[in-house]
Amino acid sequence: MGNSYAGQLKATRFEEVLHNSIEASLRSNNLVPRPVFSQLYLEAEQQLSSLEGGSRVDHEEEEEEGEGGPDPNGPPNPYQLPPAPEGCCTTDGFCQAGKDLRLVSMSSEPVDVPAGFLLVGAKSPSLPDHLLVCAVDKRFLPDDNGHNALLGFSGNCVGCGKKGFCYFTDFSNHINLKLTTQPKKQKHLKYYLVRNAQGTLTKGPLICWKGSEFRSRQSSTGTCSSSLFPPLESSGPLAAFPSESVPGTNPGGVLMGAQQAGPASDHPSLTSASGPAVFNGKDSPKPQQLAKSSPSAPPRPSALGILPNSGPPKKRHKGWSPESPSATDGGYPQGSGNRAKYEGAGVSCVPQAGLVGPASVSFPVVASGEPVSVPDNLLKICKAKPVIFKGHGNFPYLCGNLSDVVVSPLLYTCYQNSQSISRAYEQCGASSIQPISEEMQLLLTVYYLVQLAADQVPLMEDLEQIFLRSWRESHLTEIRQYQQVPSQPYPPAPSTAAPVTSAQLPWLAGLAASSCNDSVHVIECAYSLAEGLSEMFRLLIEGKLSKTNYVVIICACRNAAIDSCIAVTGKYQARILSESLLSPAEYQREVHYELVTGKVDSLGAFFSTLCPEGDMDILLDKFHQENQGHVSSSLPASSVTQAAALDVSGTPVCTSCHLEPRGVRPFQLAVAQKLLSHVCSIADSSTQNLDLGSFEKVDFLICIPPSEVTYQQTLFHVWHSGVLLELGLEQEPMTKQRVEQYVLKLDAEAQTRFKAFLQNSFQNPHTLFVLIHDHAHWDLVSSAVHNLYAQSDPPVGLVDRLLNCREVKEAPNIVTLHVTSFPYALQTQHTLISPYNEIHWPISYSNGVDLYHENKKYFGLSEFIESTLSGHSLPLLRYDSSFEAMVTALGKRFPRLHSAVIRTFVLVQHYAAAMMAVSGLPQMKHHTSVETLEITQNLLNAPKQCPCGHGLMVLLRVPCSPLAAVAYERLAHVRARLALEEHFEIILGDPSSGITVGKHFVKQLKMWQKIEDAEWRPQTYLELEGLPCILIFSGMDPHGESLPRSLRYCDLRLINSSCLVRTALEQELGLAAYFVSNEIPLEKGAKNEALESDGEKLSSTDNEDEELGTEGSTSEKRGPVKRERSSSHDSASSSLSSKASSSALCSETSAQVSGPPQGDQARSPPPCGPAEEARAMGEKPWLRTSQGPPMVISRHGPGHPPPPDCGLRTSQRGLQVSVTASSQLPSLGSTAMATAPGTGTLVLQASQCSVTKACRQPPTVFLPKLVYDVLVSTDSSGLPKAASLLPAPSVMWTSSFRPLLSKTMTSTEQSLYYRQWTVPRPSHMDYGNRAEGRVDSFHPRRLLLSGPPQIGKTGAYLQFLSILSRMLIRLTEVDVYDEEEINTSLREESDWHYLQLSDPWPDLELFQKMPFDYIIHDPKYEDASLICAHHQSIKSEDRGISRKPEDLYVRRQTARMRLSKYAAYNTYHHCEQCHQYMGFHPRYQLCESTLHAFAFSYSMLGEEIQLHFIIPKSKEHHFVFSQPGGQLESMRLPLVTDKSHEYIKSPTFTPTTGRHEHGLFNLYHAMDGASHLHVLVVKEYEMAIYKKYWPNHIMLVLPSIFNSAGVGAAHFLIKELSYHNLELERNRQEELGIKPQDIWPFIVISDDSCVMWNVVDVDCAGERSREFSWSERNVSLKHIMQHIEASPNITRYALLGMRKWASKTRGGEVREPFSRCHVHDFIILNVDLTQNVQYNQNRFTCDDVDFNLRVHSAGLLLCRFNRFSVMKKQIAVGGHRSFHITSKVSDSSAAVVPAQYICAPDSKHTFLAAPAQLLLEKFLQHHSQRFFPLSLKNHRHPVLSVDCYLNLGSQISVCYVSSRPHSLNISCSDLMFSGLLLYLCDSFVAASFLKKFHFLKGATLCVICQDRNSLRQTVVRLELEDEWQFRLRDEFQTANAKEDRPLFFLTGRHI
Repeated sequence: MGNSYAGQLKATRFEEVLHNSIEASLRSNNLVPRPVFSQLYLEAEQQLSSLEGGSRVDHEEEEEEGEGGPDPNGPPNPYQLPPAPEGCCTTDGFCQAGKDLRLVSMSSEPVDVPAGFLLVGAKSPSLPDHLLVCAVDKRFLPDDNGHNALLGFSGNCVGCGKKGFCYFTDFSNHINLKLTTQPKKQKHLKYYLVRNAQGTLTKGPLICWKGSEFRSRQSSTGTCSSSLFPPLESSGPLAAFPSESVPGTNPGGVLMGAQQAGPASDHPSLTSASGPAVFNGKDSPKPQQLAKSSPSAPPRPSALGILPNSGPPKKRHKGWSPESPSATDGGYPQGSGNRAKYEGAGVSCVPQAGLVGPASVSFPVVASGEPVSVPDNLLKICKAKPVIFKGHGNFPYLCGNLSDVVVSPLLYTCYQNSQSISRAYEQCGASSIQPISEEMQLLLTVYYLVQLAADQVPLMEDLEQIFLRSWRESHLTEIRQYQQVPSQPYPPAPSTAAPVTSAQLPWLAGLAASSCNDSVHVIECAYSLAEGLSEMFRLLIEGKLSKTNYVVIICACRNAAIDSCIAVTGKYQARILSESLLSPAEYQREVHYELVTGKVDSLGAFFSTLCPEGDMDILLDKFHQENQGHVSSSLPASSVTQAAALDVSGTPVCTSCHLEPRGVRPFQLAVAQKLLSHVCSIADSSTQNLDLGSFEKVDFLICIPPSEVTYQQTLFHVWHSGVLLELGLEQEPMTKQRVEQYVLKLDAEAQTRFKAFLQNSFQNPHTLFVLIHDHAHWDLVSSAVHNLYAQSDPPVGLVDRLLNCREVKEAPNIVTLHVTSFPYALQTQHTLISPYNEIHWPISYSNGVDLYHENKKYFGLSEFIESTLSGHSLPLLRYDSSFEAMVTALGKRFPRLHSAVIRTFVLVQHYAAAMMAVSGLPQMKHHTSVETLEITQNLLNAPKQCPCGHGLMVLLRVPCSPLAAVAYERLAHVRARLALEEHFEIILGDPSSGITVGKHFVKQLKMWQKIEDAEWRPQTYLELEGLPCILIFSGMDPHGESLPRSLRYCDLRLINSSCLVRTALEQELGLAAYFVSNEIPLEKGAKNEALESDGEKLSSTDNEDEELGTEGSTSEKRGPVKRERSSSHDSASSSLSSKASSSALCSETSAQVSGPPQGDQARSPPPCGPAEEARAMGEKPWLRTSQGPPMVISRHGPGHPPPPDCGLRTSQRGLQVSVTASSQLPSLGSTAMATAPGTGTLVLQASQCSVTKACRQPPTVFLPKLVYDVLVSTDSSGLPKAASLLPAPSVMWTSSFRPLLSKTMTSTEQSLYYRQWTVPRPSHMDYGNRAEGRVDSFHPRRLLLSGPPQIGKTGAYLQFLSILSRMLIRLTEVDVYDEEEINTSLREESDWHYLQLSDPWPDLELFQKMPFDYIIHDPKYEDASLICAHHQSIKSEDRGISRKPEDLYVRRQTARMRLSKYAAYNTYHHCEQCHQYMGFHPRYQLCESTLHAFAFSYSMLGEEIQLHFIIPKSKEHHFVFSQPGGQLESMRLPLVTDKSHEYIKSPTFTPTTGRHEHGLFNLYHAMDGASHLHVLVVKEYEMAIYKKYWPNHIMLVLPSIFNSAGVGAAHFLIKELSYHNLELERNRQEELGIKPQDIWPFIVISDDSCVMWNVVDVDCAGERSREFSWSERNVSLKHIMQHIEASPNITRYALLGMRKWASKTRGGEVREPFSRCHVHDFIILNVDLTQNVQYNQNRFTCDDVDFNLRVHSAGLLLCRFNRFSVMKKQIAVGGHRSFHITSKVSDSSAAVVPAQYICAPDSKHTFLAAPAQLLLEKFLQHHSQRFFPLSLKNHRHPVLSVDCYLNLGSQISVCYVSSRPHSLNISCSDLMFSGLLLYLCDSFVAASFLKKFHFLKGATLCVICQDRNSLRQTVVRLELEDEWQFRLRDEFQTANAKEDRPLFFLTGRHI
């Protein structure tokens, strides 16, 4: 690898750039020339952008058990086995001499063991089940505690007896271990071997190599000292967990920071290695060998001494090149790819946190040469601990004062990663594409360091990208070729490049460093790095590197490769880097230790010397004594000077501040609906993971982090959302205790409550439980961690223990919803959440269109960053340059104090000084910064601008709790001394405790919020709305606490800036996320409406030119790629616009005074008395005087530029903010400042209540400089750098060769990116997920909702619960037809009534006397022709207007009904009881069924009918089969005399089409479990689909000729089949002695939409009384059927039926229990009595009316049970809607209207693809007036219809007569008919029959026949021409082609 130079540039380009660079440096005096390689590599070449996709490779590799192989993406064969000597044995388990070494063979053999040697067992990768016996010198083995093993090896072969192996490499070759990784004794010598009582050699205890327990699957006990975290179950290096218990914090993001992957960053102890001098050797102990040399880890660093060195430095192995990946690389599961394995494992050798750590032990580079002694007093002299990053090759051994240096392997890991080629390009062949060479890596590193500015810290991420870009550029051609032709077998040879040789390297590096003013110093060594390190330490001690930030040490003496390391010596950089290597837990311990031991006292003493006027506390005491007894004169407690509305009681009321009503925003509703649709898609999938149909209600539990404020906040949301009432979980009035049942704080008590939740879910299988995990990125630690460390806090690993427990995963009624703003740690290769189950908050704009109109606009991180771009307003993100300068200066003075301590003390000092300056000690303003003064002044002045005293909140973020307590005490003390206790509150916000607010402020809050409760106290930060306060917000991470709208300043200057991890940064900035009002007109920044004189402009413009002068030296040197910002205001002295921050952004009560030249003379004006104030207001009603000192006093007059080293730099990057349409910054300058000319009086525009202003502008955020720079810098694509950081501390990158995130990526694409390129660390709860053995490792009922912080996710998921509950209710509801009966007014009050009201069954005698009601009352026939009886007098207006055909379905009225337990269901219903009935069982195949043919002859059809039955095995008992052949003979029928209540006697037939999913064929519940015979009647072409959905139902398949037939054909065949079957059964049972009339003759014909059945209970007051009461209830179909089947004389009835249900049923309709009328939908048919009455098999519509009329005319009884009713479900698919009438001409897209359904014969009319009968019926329904013009609305003269009922439309009445002899017909003697309809009339219709009827003159006739011939014959046979006149043009046909057999019409007029 070291000699691979294919990655270099072409010689000519290189020489040209080099030449130009040398020439430029020779010519320049002070100009910094562009370094060579920055021209070559550090700029993103445009040509590379097209390649970004090229490295999107998924590194899916198998996880290896045990040690793993070489780095999968490394070069091939990293460890080459030396060839075995000629002729020697190479068999596994035997030595090269051929002797068997396996323990099984040698267990009983005598073995000669020399003194001082022990027998041990070696593991061979090729023989996993065997141990090989070896003899090893015990000095080279560890003692019982894992310590004191000498480095090196001495061993003998027990097989052949060969002695004296001095290298484990040689020994492993001899015993044929055949390793693929570097041989290590720690790795391969596993067990001691001991002899048992029988003298047999057996496997003994594990050899206690420190850290080996991390490789094994079980953890060893007793090997770790008490304060160390024991091993994690993993095959990788150790992960320690305290860092994980505080989510979001990251061990080391900076330099070479945490962006490197590697679990070592999870260690609590990585920064400390007391014990023997740091192991830097290549074969040194691995990172797992935790605290190898320290037997104990005392709690305090002061108690730790430096132990003596325990072993000599180890020599290099022979034959092992230094570039090959170390053995430790292979120890990490291969799924993690080739990313660095030891992220953050940099080692400060100071035992800072009281934990002894592996420190640099993880660096696998062998020590070489003499050890280097670290000089004493190094820290004292240098003021910082140098951080040494190991680079290539050997690293020397360090000894001496190790506490003053930090050694880290991060850079080495980065180099290793960048040398392993991405698998994407391996197909090109190793000869084609080579990794970037070591020399090139080092040169690029030097050039990277050279171009860093003095205030920048190197980032490992940047370096990786530089390497990647360089490598890509050098292989541009090959990569392009690969992308275009991936299968090319022989890629072209690489272009020749001029490689940099190791000899040229020092010279080129020195040349590069020569142009950077000594910030990078290169040391070249002749023999080893040791001399270079010694030289560096000497120079440091001598102070010669004071200006040097980086020292690069190169040893290029060897031929093969180079040795190198880089030391960071810059005080600022070294401090940040060493602190970045601390884990969060160590960071807290270190700070706590410094506070407890009093180390910080020196800091306080130093502060007191800074104040020339004396110690601050003395000044405070003096001030306190002077002002005791009266309020500070400069700050009146309340100055109600503005016009204020008074409420009734006379107290002032703030008119401008009001809280808008709570409600669900459009965004939240959209997200809730997306969540619902995802849940539905889980339920709809074929996996059957969620059966929504089986749930009746919704319950939930919200899990939140252990923060009291978040807990109370969530309770508040749940209470006020009303979700508990809506879900029916609670009743009004709710108590807080009840609401607490639904929110679980994940603390020590959580486990008990969670068990109760699980128990509840188990006991309620029909309740869907939604387990909501809010703030889901918190505590993702594996529960294995907690199990291993009983002493750790209960919350560690709690989420994993509870939410990932087996019960939750397996419960079919628990859906888990993770909710977070930072989902990255849940988007890894091992995540449990499917990418399809992720819901991302929608974007508000798409292509410029506002998708969800809201009156508030969210202002989040991207908008804050946007505000820093050039524009016209102040940026909302700022840093405080003077604060940073002071911190840096103090950092150099106090090198042993953690910078968090220094920063906190400086900031508290600034706040204290600012309070004093504002309160009347103006001299203190020099001891604070502009920004802090601005904050304090606005905090104190805001309440004066509101009549109610509303103020603003200042959030002061102090992550470290001990420091927060210190800050609170100090600020409270200063406030007390300044008598400001009633002006503003100071609140200490600690996650573990609630909010404490003083009584005075509680009283104010209650008054503002109109709260009467005397006990009320604010429990959430939201309830502090309008309270002037400083909230000191502590805790390592925010836990989702929301802040009020009065938040004005978000002071994040104390956040841990070394933690550069995306989650950590975004959640800190998420505190400031805000909704601003959308209604304010967009302005380009703040408008200055100030009163200005010509000579005195605001200094924001005044000093612009001078500012440019000071800019270049301080901040022009920035990163290579940065967004252009307005540079004119970057370094501002305090004169700059008084920071203009108060004017444009804050618009508070201060103004800029341009003072005299010395600047310090300006003082605050004396406070105005009331008279002056009134006068000022009288002159200018909108102006008022200031009550306080000016915001900032200009130290330098206008025109006097500040000195360049003034040290105060502005907190803002520029005063102009670009306001784009997408960010819509509100108007920021509602109040501008003004200076009244000549008087010096401060005048202000009248200002508003701060809460009102807060609604219009987001808070201002102050950041540490380092974090600010990361946030505002962007890469070449415009993506902010923060987005490309490591996404979360608990994950790591899989590869350096990943593409960059793109600015245009959606949330979904980002998720897929992280799922491809990150893996969890061993401590992460998802780490073991892939090991579960299934490829599809996603949990099916787990969802992830992500959205920006504070955007309303809680409201969205509560809304989701509501609509989920509504949907489940909706699933248990159906729309049933709810229509009143029609034509009720046409009944006559004659003897129609069945007056025995209490009869349960009809009395046959009474019933026979009742007349038949011809009128159709079923509302579905509202458009049908009325049937006339002679005694009806119908007025034309009685009938409604005909509806359009398309409205028929749409306009039918429905009602929503809850399904009862007796409902019929469709295929979507699944419940436990139904499973067997439905024939579905997950464990078995679908139930078997057999096909049986069944034939019978029917004379009317003239042919034999062949039907097919599909009979499931489970239903065969309903049929009779012939014994020998198993032929179907008949369907079993019961006896009339059977009285059993166990079954239903009548077989049920349900004809259906197009409703295989939606038809209601599941009658199990309707029949209440009773046995019944149910047959589905289906068309042949639908047989397969019905069988698939209803495998356990009997199917009757109609012959194929009926595929296009209507429902009449099905009814016809059902009836004929049933009669034929009745005959067969009579014959069969007659042989058994049963009379034929005893066989049950009834069948049920039911529609496929009958859903529920009801019964009316009537309470009759008296037998004949007209007064009665009634109620309706739902009953089972079994109840109704058994009641009807028990009717006396039932076999005398031909047709039985029931009412159709309607909600408006009147008492009159159910008063008579029985009616003799039409029955529909659900009929019970006597097939015996109706043997000679047939259904018309041709009919599509009204066939039931037609059949009813035939039955009645045959003299048979039809009985309707009025007390029973059927509900019909509205089903939008199938049924009669499945018939579509279309043109046969395929290209005709025009709709066909009913008028086109008929045409003249032989015409060229377009034929239609529809049955002729359907066209006929539809035409007559809509256009019958063409045939019967006289009949229109002429109800007194109906159309005579013979033997059939056809619907002629609602405007025409018909009179039905039957031509059959002895049939019952109405008396027609007095009726004059307006028309005659003869439809397919048979031989019973004779001329004599027609002559009985009388017609109007001009009445019309319509004869319909099958063909033209029949037509003519009918006219002749019936002698029609005698009375009717025919014309040729009066002949028509249906618009069918000849082959479709059209029907023919002939019309005529009555003569």
